[in-house]
Amino acid sequence: MAESAPAPAPAVPCRFFAYPTADGLALFGRDWGTVGDDLPVVCLPGVTRNSRDFEALAGALVARGRRVVGLDFRGRGGSAFGPVATYTPAQETADTIAALASLDISRAIFIGTSRGGLVMMVLSQARPDLMAAAVLNDIGPVIEKAGLARISGYVGVPTFTDWPSTVARLKASQGFLFPGLDDAGWERFARQIYRDEFGAPALAYDPALAVAFKAFDPNAELPDMWPGFEAMKDIPVMVVHGALSDILSVDTVAQMAARHPGLAVHTVADEGHAPLLWDAATQDAIGAFIDAANPPR
Repeated sequence: MAESAPAPAPAVPCRFFAYPTADGLALFGRDWGTVGDDLPVVCLPGVTRNSRDFEALAGALVARGRRVVGLDFRGRGGSAFGPVATYTPAQETADTIAALASLDISRAIFIGTSRGGLVMMVLSQARPDLMAAAVLNDIGPVIEKAGLARISGYVGVPTFTDWPSTVARLKASQGFLFPGLDDAGWERFARQIYRDEFGAPALAYDPALAVAFKAFDPNAELPDMWPGFEAMKDIPVMVVHGALSDILSVDTVAQMAARHPGLAVHTVADEGHAPLLWDAATQDAIGAFIDAANPPR
């Protein structure tokens, strides 16, 4: 198991870019590193998160010679807000395909955190030609309802008007998922989640995302995502699993390994949903997996 060691994120230059969607929105992304012969890495964030979550990992992968692209889904980060009905994995998959086309990327290694991993499972069926390898960060075909209920309780909740109070609430609500974080780590985490607006914290996503979660019924049957995972059977797949996760269970990881015998599993100790990807052990494990899937030239 990897120990959680939140070192400062390396300062890696990146290029900001925008791309249009079929329905006329301007979406945002980050592009770290340079175009080369090796396959690029495309990072897809969690449901309320954005490409800032991948800055530390991007620094580690760029140091290994990789180009890394991070996308902000519609309604998140620097991307334009869309109609509430379009905040779906299917639409986010279509937007991801549009982003790759705008960057002239015909094949890539994908890393998806939570919602980003679900988008990858849709993409693996819709456009398998785009995906050379996959890293699923604390997400699988079976989602634990207790974790979904927890997430539904905070999506759309306004921030406090000052950073110390916002950091304190984040620690109070998620401390059981990240017991290894120190005060500097919680400050860093908060500033990764929220944006700064004239010195005060603000949501970095469309509050209307909460509409979908308000309809969450813990007794309802969730969509079957196994076909999306099984569509990855012919490519290398890695799971990064938070040991304290309330979204991805040990049993689901075992089922995934049974259905994909070559599955690589990296467990992050003292982290829940979703692993922050800050620690060197996790970054090295992901980097080694990527280099094995697409050996550097």
